[in-house]
Amino acid sequence: MRMALSLLLLPIAALASAAGHPHEGTDVTVTVTQLRSADGLVRACMTGDPVRFPQCRSGTQSHRAVVEAHKGQVTVTFPDVAPGRYAIALLHDENSNGKADRALGMMPKEGFGFSRDARVRMGPPRFEDAVFEVADTPKAMAIKMRYML
Repeated sequence: MRMALSLLLLPIAALASAAGHPHEGTDVTVTVTQLRSADGLVRACMTGDPVRFPQCRSGTQSHRAVVEAHKGQVTVTFPDVAPGRYAIALLHDENSNGKADRALGMMPKEGFGFSRDARVRMGPPRFEDAVFEVADTPKAMAIKMRYML
């Protein structure tokens, strides 16, 4: 009886695992270059919501990734990204405290970077300066880490 029940449930289990999680998007892979040290973590935020950029607060159009830092470069991948317009913000969190440390309350003490290597003037770039398109095919880009101090 148990064997018959097991054989009956086997095709159902196979169907359930095949259905699994439907693939809804594509991968966005970022090569982060010019890291000055292997200290801490690289935190990456990708959002399609201009209001959430660059802080990347929770939301349906936000993706986050964290990787260990390596001097020189690291790779960050955002899986299953739906087609649309996005911008990425990076932080080299060298002391792994989960925040962007600043000197005198303004100058970033840790590395940062943005998609399209958007320039920083008197604050972070606008969403439109960092925005890029994601289609149905995998997307790859490089972003340079910048340091002020």
